[in-house]
Order: sequence, then C-alpha cells, then structure tokens
Amino acid sequence: MDTLAAGRECFVQHAWADCYEALTAVDRESPLGPDDLQLVGLAAYLIGRESESVDALARAYQLLAEAGEAERAARCGFWLAFELFNAGEFARGGGWLARAQRLLEDAGRDCVEQGYVLLPRAHQILGTGDPATAYAMFDRAAKLGERFHEPTLTALATLGKGQASMELGQTRRATALLDEVMVAVTAGEVFPIVAGIAYCAMIIICQETFDLRRAREWTTALSLWCESQPDLVPYRGQCLVHRAQLMQLHGAWPDAMEEAERARERLSDPPGQPAVGMALYVMGELYRLRGEFAAAENAYREANHWGHLPQPGLSLLRLAQARVDAATTGIKRAMEEAPWQLARARLLPAYVEIMLAAADLAAARAAAEELAETAADLAAPYLQTLAADSLGAVLLAEGNGKAALEELRRAWAGWQQIDAPYEAGRVRVLIGLACRRLGDEDGCEMELDAARWVFQELGAIPDLARVEALAGKVVTEAACGLTDREVQVLRLVATGRTNRAISTELVISEKTVARHVSNIFTKLELSSRSEATAYAYQHSLV
Repeated sequence: MDTLAAGRECFVQHAWADCYEALTAVDRESPLGPDDLQLVGLAAYLIGRESESVDALARAYQLLAEAGEAERAARCGFWLAFELFNAGEFARGGGWLARAQRLLEDAGRDCVEQGYVLLPRAHQILGTGDPATAYAMFDRAAKLGERFHEPTLTALATLGKGQASMELGQTRRATALLDEVMVAVTAGEVFPIVAGIAYCAMIIICQETFDLRRAREWTTALSLWCESQPDLVPYRGQCLVHRAQLMQLHGAWPDAMEEAERARERLSDPPGQPAVGMALYVMGELYRLRGEFAAAENAYREANHWGHLPQPGLSLLRLAQARVDAATTGIKRAMEEAPWQLARARLLPAYVEIMLAAADLAAARAAAEELAETAADLAAPYLQTLAADSLGAVLLAEGNGKAALEELRRAWAGWQQIDAPYEAGRVRVLIGLACRRLGDEDGCEMELDAARWVFQELGAIPDLARVEALAGKVVTEAACGLTDREVQVLRLVATGRTNRAISTELVISEKTVARHVSNIFTKLELSSRSEATAYAYQHSLV
C-alpha cells in the first residue's frame, strides 16, 4: 500500500496522527488535492494541531472555489469557521463563514450546506439570550440534514435544539433531544469531531440537571471513546475534568486532583481552550476543602481568567476564611446574575450556608424553599438530597430540632445512596447538633465522632477543625488561660460563624456567646474577629 492510500486508510481507522503524518509526507512531495487536504485538516484538528488544520482546510477551500464547486467549498468554510470559533478567533471565523454564505448565495442552489452555515448563526443568537429564535434556526438546519440524509448535520442541529431547550427551561425536551443525538453517535453515524462535542454536551447537561447517574454513565462512555483513539486531543482534557468531578463527589480527592491537573495540562496546549477553566475550578474546590486556602484562591482566579465563573466556590472560600461579609456579597451577586432555574439551583446550597452564617434566617429559608421546589420539579435524587440537607440546616438554625432531624436523616440516606462521603459527613455534623438541641448529648457525640472519622480520611481540615470545636476538644498549650467553652467559641469564630450561629450550634444564648467572645478578646489581647481567627490558626486551634 502506498503512502497516500495508507494515510486515507488511517483516517478511516481513526488513527489521526498516522493519517496526518502520512498525508503531509505526500503533500511535501506533490501537493494534495482538496479531498485529501480536508482529511489532513480534520485529522490535524483532532490531534491538536489547529494552525495546520486551518492551513489545510483553507487550501482545500481555495481549490474547490476555483473549480466552481461552491457547495463543497462552503462546507470547508463551515469547518474553518467552526474551528476558529471554538478557538475564540471570532473575527477570522466570521470571515470564513461569510465567504461560505456568499458562495452559496451566488450558486443559488438548494443544498445541505445551507444547513451547515445556519448553525454558527444560530449559536450566535443563542449566545445573545434569544433561545426561541435559535431553536427555530437549529430546527431548520435539522430538517435540511434529514432531507439530504446528512447525519452529521442532523446531529449538530439536534444538539443545538437541545441546548436551546435548556435555555428555555424545557429540560425534559432537552434531554430527549440529546438522547436522539447520542443514538447517532454510538452507532458511529457522525464524524468524530461531532461525536466528541455530543459526548461533552450530554455530560454537561446531565450535570446541569443534577442527573448524576446519567452523567456517570456518559463520562465512562466518553473515557472509553477517547481511549480508543489515543492521539485524540480536543476532548480528552474535558473527559478528565468530568472524571475529576465525579471522583471528588465520591471522595477520591487525590485521584480527582491528579485528573484535574492532567486536564489543565492537556487543555493548555494548544492554548485558548475554555475547558481549562473547568479544570482549574475543580482544583480550587479541592484545595478549599483541604484547607489550602491560598492555592484555592489562585485556582479560582485562574479559572475566572479562562472564563469559568468561580462561584459558589469563591464565596465558600471567603466563608471558610471567616470573611462573612465578602462571602455574602459574592454569593448574592452570583445569585442575581444566575440566568435560569438550574443555574440558581447550583448556587442555592452555598447561599443557604452563607446566609445561615450571616444570621439571615429569612433569606436562608427562602433559598431552601426555592431549592426544594426546583428539586420537586426535576425529581433528581441528587437535588432532592441537597434540598433536604439545606432545609434541615435552616430548621436547626430556627431551633426546630425534631423537624430538622427528619430532613437531615433523609439527606444522610441520600448522600449514602449517591456515595458522597464528604457531604454525608457534613450532614452528620448537623444531625449531631440536632441531637444536642433535643438534649441527646450521647447521640450528638456519636454523630460528631463519625463525621470526624470521615473528615480525617478525606483530609478535610477545616471541617475537622469545626467538628473538634463542637466536640469540645481543647489544645491546652495554646489556650492561654481560656476555658474549654471559650476555646470552643474561638474555634467557631475562626470558621466564620456569627454569634448567633455559634449560639445555635452550642445550644447557648447569643448573649452568652457575646460574653465569651469579649473574654477571649480580653485574655488574648485581641481587638477583632479577624485577629481571633489568625490567633486560632497560628496556635493550631483550627
């Protein structure tokens, strides 16, 4: 088999790097024709050689346009625009799209390429906040794909319809449309570029709708698909991010960090891939949970630089740093900017936690009730567990230990079923506090001890410090004359709790907490809660 035939066969076999090497070797000896240049361009894109991909597709476009093959040239123009838009080069991408559109207009023929050039315009309209118009355009493109028996166009257009449906709040229709796309993908009917996009879009929508079972299944499928093409680049980084998110949920934090770091490295070359922000956000979350606050802040800032909003993680970091006002401001702004119900649902648990820390029980209750309504609408087990968790925390803060215990037990069962050990440990702390509220100190002690074991296993240092404060463990060498109760209060001050929140957790009056805080300031010669927090960390009380 000669080199040209071998390169073409490698393309069929999805051996992208071998295809690229073989065809470019031929091209150096004698210029390739437009068909083979398109193979070079698409293979180059799939191995991350974006500039070479653009060069090859541009040459193919020019040859086809000169030969009067307007439709095929326009299709090259679409793929050029597709790649450049994905790389953030909107001006160049728009230029190629305009060329393709002009070719088709001049040709004046009814053809499948008319559907391809509709897609970028529909995505632009979707990005401006008009999902209804975008949906109609995607639907026109899908009909062209069906009429001309073009499964790749049909899949891309149906995927767009699903994304527009999500923006319209029609989650069930969105999921059904994505399922339709995935049938074509798993049957091998669409081009690999589209298959990778579809896998990632499906996982993202599953995560946004809190359908963890489906997200897990499709993440596994994406991993296997990527592993079958070892030289594939554009989707392997995103695959690693999704895997890291699931590992974090299931308590495999070291593995999750390793996957997120690998994703960041992979997505950084070539530069400009927005999913690098997703990887950095996961890293920020893991650093925060482990108490590595400086590293967490850096990761959140980098994620924001790459276009991934750092909320609610950044606000939770501020809470962990005892900067309750900053946490409140950040989470409120994020909630105000959340465009739709599911985006708000992702922020609401953190909002509840921060409002409770700020002693704004009315705001916390309203948020918990909104979360419960969304959970009822979607019937997603993960979201229902979050809602029970948040409502239980609010009921506990309101002093209703019995009702709180019912919700918290339900939440704990949900976290166990999902296999989320960190969340299960946090809810056991609340169960312990509900037991204390009801006068069951033995029950409280056992729940706190169980939570302590989980946090030790995970390396969740801030949560471990809070549990030890609630359990009354004292480091006498650093106490400097403080009573056991004052050390408890100091530790909770250092975790960002207000006097009201501390009074609820320790089941003492807010006036008594204020007296303890005053005594701490006097004995340690401190003048503010921030200084008290610093003291607690410096002396290993937290």
